[in-house]
Amino acid sequence: MDKLLENLSEELKEKLKKKKQPDWMSPMLAKLTHDVFSDEDWIYERKLDGERCMIYKKEKQVNIMSRNKKNLNHTYPEIIEASEKQKAKNFIVDGEMVAFEGKLTSFSELQKRMHLQNQKEIANHKTKVYFYIFDLMYFDGYDITQLPLLERKKILQKLIKFEDPLRFTSHRNESGEKFFEEACEKKWEGLIAKKADSAYAHSRSSNWLKFKCVNQQEFVIAGYTDPQGSRKGFGSLLIGFYEDDKLQYAGKVGTGYTDEILKDLHEKMSKLEVEKSPFEKNKDLPSKNVHWIEPKLVGEVGFTEWTNSNKLRHPRYLGLRRDKKAKDVVKET
Repeated sequence: MDKLLENLSEELKEKLKKKKQPDWMSPMLAKLTHDVFSDEDWIYERKLDGERCMIYKKEKQVNIMSRNKKNLNHTYPEIIEASEKQKAKNFIVDGEMVAFEGKLTSFSELQKRMHLQNQKEIANHKTKVYFYIFDLMYFDGYDITQLPLLERKKILQKLIKFEDPLRFTSHRNESGEKFFEEACEKKWEGLIAKKADSAYAHSRSSNWLKFKCVNQQEFVIAGYTDPQGSRKGFGSLLIGFYEDDKLQYAGKVGTGYTDEILKDLHEKMSKLEVEKSPFEKNKDLPSKNVHWIEPKLVGEVGFTEWTNSNKLRHPRYLGLRRDKKAKDVVKET
């Protein structure tokens, strides 16, 4: 047993589970809440606007996996290289892959790297990525998910040599409301509140909560309108979310696109065209100059608020998500 685990109290050692390193561990997910609070039994981390990933290191083999089991090794070679250099041989860590626009993490900026596969293009690209690690799930032959969160973070901080592009996700204790106010003033996406003594659950849990400064979530893309004037590709995306296994219409998204995005996204969507609307019947659905597509693509959308009829006000497109299945997209409440 490694010294980092050997130094644990006998009570905590009983929570360790010796096992062969798994090829997959489902990530823990946070629930959205609008009730911001302070509590000495909770910690608060910055909510990062990026792509959720986990790193699996087994001897010399390193794999970066998205939260829906996609291997991302070719996308983030610099993170692979940094992980291979770590002295620790066997571990599974959880974190967020990010890129920055100024001082803010930006999913739109990360998009410029997410879909590149050519290693020369990646090496020469101006967008730099960083992996913020916030949890440790497996280490040295042991599943440590039943240890309290703060114990896992203590081990993580000693285990990994944190140098760019690998960064430790710091936290604050107790003062959730003050920290949230600061986060919103800095135009962060928000905070993640975590119960300090909680185990790592492989599901969505009320022991992790999202405090959002901005409204932003994933939506299913199930159609698009024709472009108007000099615009190329398409006009607006028609988006929705699932409720009781039925796709509900949430409105049109007509802003947030570059010429390159309009072209690339139109190419993807044109291959998925179908004759009938995938949405449940809705009086607000457009009927002219519309193309319906199979509901397979998931896009990240920012907006000001929901209307009473479950439509978005002032939506703007932020990018395609590849880390979530369309059928898992629901309205965050």
